[in-house]
Amino acid sequence: MKKFLKNVLSPVLVLIASIFIVQVLVAAKPPLEKKPPEQRLLSLFVDEVKAETVNLNVTSQGEVKPQTEIDLTSLVSGQILSISPQFSEGSEFSKGTTLIKIDDRDYQVAVTRAQAQVASAKVNVEKELANSKIKKEQWQRKHKGKPSDYALNIPQIAEARALLKAAQADLSAAELNLQRTEITAPFTGRVLNETIAIGQYITPATILGHVFSTEVVEVRLPLTDSQLGELSLPMGFMANTTNAPSVTFTATVGNQPHQWQGHIVRTNAAIDKNTRLVYAIAEIDDPYGAGSDDGTAMAVGMYVNASIDSHKSQDTLKLPRLALHSNDKVYVVNEDSKLEIRKVVVLSTNQDYVHLASGVSVGEKVVTSAVPSVTDGMEVIAINRNEQVDTKVHTIKQG
Repeated sequence: MKKFLKNVLSPVLVLIASIFIVQVLVAAKPPLEKKPPEQRLLSLFVDEVKAETVNLNVTSQGEVKPQTEIDLTSLVSGQILSISPQFSEGSEFSKGTTLIKIDDRDYQVAVTRAQAQVASAKVNVEKELANSKIKKEQWQRKHKGKPSDYALNIPQIAEARALLKAAQADLSAAELNLQRTEITAPFTGRVLNETIAIGQYITPATILGHVFSTEVVEVRLPLTDSQLGELSLPMGFMANTTNAPSVTFTATVGNQPHQWQGHIVRTNAAIDKNTRLVYAIAEIDDPYGAGSDDGTAMAVGMYVNASIDSHKSQDTLKLPRLALHSNDKVYVVNEDSKLEIRKVVVLSTNQDYVHLASGVSVGEKVVTSAVPSVTDGMEVIAINRNEQVDTKVHTIKQG
């Protein structure tokens, strides 16, 4: 028994005593001091909002369309003998150029016959005039008093002269039809498509192709009521040589930016019932020639941006373009170094600056850094871009 107590119980008692002592020591240990976590503040570049009075341009966009676009048709029938190389899709032609030649032999015959009828009618007139002279002399020798018109051959002369006019009209019509066998370009332009071939027989009103004028092109520019006010343009405006607002058109062609100059010639007299906008019509002269940008035409069908000159001064809030974020928002750092997300009213933007009507105040600091994610009210460190800054991360303890 004594041996059992010595060999088994003693180690158990020692283990129990050790556990007790450890618990006492742990309980007597002072609690660890908790340190507040360090917060990393975001450092942001800022710029001040400035006031500026400017003449803001009004921006819009639209599709380039020809001022004149027609289906080229024939006024006479016949077989097509030849087609000019200029009458092919995409080709350019000048006003008066012969595009299509129709077989004119039947029309030459008609002209010859009409000429014969005119000659015969002239002879008939001369004949009736001679008869009238003879009858007048005979009346004077054999009768007294005033002769009747019929006795002097006057109605016959009138009939002969009327027949001569009719023959001359027939000759003019025959010559006109002969001229129409050569279909010429009614203006300087280009061919959209052609629908005929050599040897084809055509009749009057047959559509030969679709052409448009390149002398002038137009762009319909949608404008809001406020934009009309900025431009001082009324609905139903008709421009003259002195009051037509200038327009600069821009587009990218062949990965290169291009621009063209035009002017507003009129505005619609009614509001579009679908868009509730008013359309201004801008014109560009000779867009494929003198009006091109170093040989790059402002082509029909092109979609262009437009900047319309305004002569109306306006007080604006100016800030760098980098300060404007999506959905017309800017990030303002207030006096407490807290970030405020503001919705602003944008009047105009360009590559470097943005002009606002409201949303910020002069002197406020707006963020011009690229910010991946922000929240309203977050604490930040504002850094003026004009000052040299330390790029180390700033930390403070959370209070």
